Amino acid sequence: MIVMNTHTQSSISTQKIKKSLLLIGPCLLISTLLSGCNQQSQTDTAKADASDITQAAISAAPPAMQAQQLYPHVHPDMQPELAAAGEYKVGVKTLDITNESYFDLVANQVKPRTLKIEVWYPAEYQDGTLLSTYENETRLAKKFSIQANAARGVAPLASESKYPVVVISHGYTGYRQIMFYLGEHLASHGYIVAAIDHTDSTNEDVDMLNAPFNGFPSTLINRSRDQQFTLDFITQEKHFLSDAVNVEDAGLIGYSMGGFGALNTIGACYNFSPEQAAMFTGTQDPDMLPFVQKALNSCAAGQYENPKADDKWKAAVTFAAWGGQHNVFTDKSLAGISVPKLFVSGNLDDVSGYAGIQSLYQKTQAPSTYLLTMINARHNIAPHPAPIEAWESETDFGHYYEPAWSSTALNDINRHFVLAMMDCHVKNKADTCDYLNLSESSDQVQVDGKLPEPWKGFDSRFSTGLRWEQK
Repeated sequence: MIVMNTHTQSSISTQKIKKSLLLIGPCLLISTLLSGCNQQSQTDTAKADASDITQAAISAAPPAMQAQQLYPHVHPDMQPELAAAGEYKVGVKTLDITNESYFDLVANQVKPRTLKIEVWYPAEYQDGTLLSTYENETRLAKKFSIQANAARGVAPLASESKYPVVVISHGYTGYRQIMFYLGEHLASHGYIVAAIDHTDSTNEDVDMLNAPFNGFPSTLINRSRDQQFTLDFITQEKHFLSDAVNVEDAGLIGYSMGGFGALNTIGACYNFSPEQAAMFTGTQDPDMLPFVQKALNSCAAGQYENPKADDKWKAAVTFAAWGGQHNVFTDKSLAGISVPKLFVSGNLDDVSGYAGIQSLYQKTQAPSTYLLTMINARHNIAPHPAPIEAWESETDFGHYYEPAWSSTALNDINRHFVLAMMDCHVKNKADTCDYLNLSESSDQVQVDGKLPEPWKGFDSRFSTGLRWEQK
């Protein structure tokens, strides 16, 4: 049974935190936990005052909860072709959906699990309609508001052709609007997009100061299950978009731990060793460890016997997918995934590890598998630009910032390739597949004094720093 509640405004946390800020330093949370981090850099950063980041930006912060426009105007020639907005106006709505038959593996009992989702869709409304905002909070519970390019609660646009579904899944920690630019973008091109707040794993849920890892076991167990449940809700249950949904074709987008879950959802099986199960869940009781390991090692969104991925999944995009660096997927299951997939990674990813992401790509065998590498990028290749409130501490700012890339440029590249993947493999638009048939480098290094042709959809001379592999 599924229960649904709607919201006219996104909810914001009333959680209080200590006045003092803990600066974790340049290593992100999961990097610190699982990959190791230079302790001296943590100590040095902890001594730095927040004003060292940029006091000028903080002093210029807007009044509390004033919606911020995160994106500057960009010349269209400098954007990839498919980063341009589509023909549809965009509506947005927040829903609470509850799986009443969810089995809680930790509590070993049936226990309802509720997810908050943000849903974007092609909409119908008059020009001049007030556009909405997105309210959420940083990892250190700083509230912020972002200007949306969507109208809240407006009627969906009726169409003879149904709109395919795309599910978006954030990392640890995160929130449903962290890739709102993809939700709006895909909706403007004729998709229904549902982005999840993964319960126990959001900025709001996790106390980053006192218990930063409390939500990680739930993340390991529930990430894939949440993705599948969200698709099931959108395609099977009665709701305000039921008449508009294409119930046969869907895409999946996952960032970091969302990518970890996405690979499982489309068919990969987890393969945690006893040592990994103990380390990643904090299990210390040796009698409990076999149960924990068995609970973790599921396939295809929580299946254990004769697993089979949902046929509705037609494409997946993973940004900085976690897990390859620890070999937590079986090689056989990775090789057996038939869903077209695009891996996106920075070659300097210090959280999921670029070598680990390369191994995930290399272990997949099916055609229509791609790897896009962003040269000199680390882990933060998917979030929207940092809100001004995040500039107050490195812990918050480091959740968004990329040292060698602008978030605006990264988001435009992501818009382009995500739309290419979905249009090619979900909507079966053959001409769009040409955007995925590329040379190895975007750099256009001169040959005999002449520039080679740019990648399809990119302007000549302004598309450097990307690498492409495909099967």
